[in-house]
Parts: sequence; C-alpha cells; structure tokens
Amino acid sequence: MWSARIGERRNSKQALGTSASTTRYLQMPQAPPRLRPVFQKYDPPLYFVTFNTHHRKKILANAEVHFRFVEFAKSAEDRGIGVGRYVIMGDHIHLFVRNNSELDLSQWIRLLKRNLSGAIPSPRPHWQRGFFDRLIRRSESYSAKWAYVQQNPVRARFVKSAEAWPWQGEILPLQAL
Repeated sequence: MWSARIGERRNSKQALGTSASTTRYLQMPQAPPRLRPVFQKYDPPLYFVTFNTHHRKKILANAEVHFRFVEFAKSAEDRGIGVGRYVIMGDHIHLFVRNNSELDLSQWIRLLKRNLSGAIPSPRPHWQRGFFDRLIRRSESYSAKWAYVQQNPVRARFVKSAEAWPWQGEILPLQAL
C-alpha cells in the first residue's frame, strides 16, 4: 500500500513538471539532515538541465525558437535566474542555469516551455513532461558537460564544427562554486 502511494505521488509530481531528482527529494520527508549543509555549499545552485519535445519531434532548431529562448533567458536575470551556456537541438534543449531566486526551477522550466511554444507552429503538445537536472558541483564538471553538449550537433552530423551550429550560445558566464 505504501509503495503504491509513493508511485502515485511520483506520477502526480512529474505530471506537474517537477524534475525527477526534485521529485525524489520531495518524496523523502525524512531525508538525512546531514545533506542540507552539503547542498547549502552550492547556494545558489548551478544546474545542468535537459528537456525534450513530445515524441522527440524535431521542432526546435530554428531562428524563432532561438530568439524566444534568448529573450526569455535574458529576462530571467530580473528574477534572479542566470542562464549560462545552452544548445538547442531539433528535439531537445540543454542549458546551464543558476537559480538565485525563490522561483522553483520546475516553475521556471514550465514558463520557458510555455514561452517557446509560442514560436512553434505545429499543433500541441510540444513537450515531454518534466525535465532532467543535475547539480554541478565543480568547475571541471561544468567544463566537461559543456564540452560534451557542445558536440551534439557534430555527433548528429549537422555541422563539421560545434562553433558552426547557429542555435547555441551563452547568456551569462557562469562558474561552478
């Protein structure tokens, strides 16, 4: 009975757009208090975030979506959210984001998806539910993840060099703490 309730809670949280790791944390009301100081060390946290289109439809890699993404990311600075490097692929987006605000990361991703949907002419739904996030703990991890992500268009054989991919960039220079 208990495990069924946990599964129901997990599904309802993820249906609301909560990340998988956040959902796991929310499901653990008796999480060891020793972890709080560990995570406070990374305050404000730097996350590596990925989210996908519904059924992995290739609807994102275009000028209008890129423009909307950049404008939304720049406006996020007013809310205490900093977007660093990013790559927009046809069916998913990778980005690094630092959250200095009271706005929950899952709420911000929901707002970002809603904003980007305005630039997508195909019928809805546009997005898979939820997103994937990882806390970046060291600058080496940030550099390694960026090096891997930046090569996505090259591995997909869309361009010969990562710099040639037009749907990538950096809004703010971010550093892992």
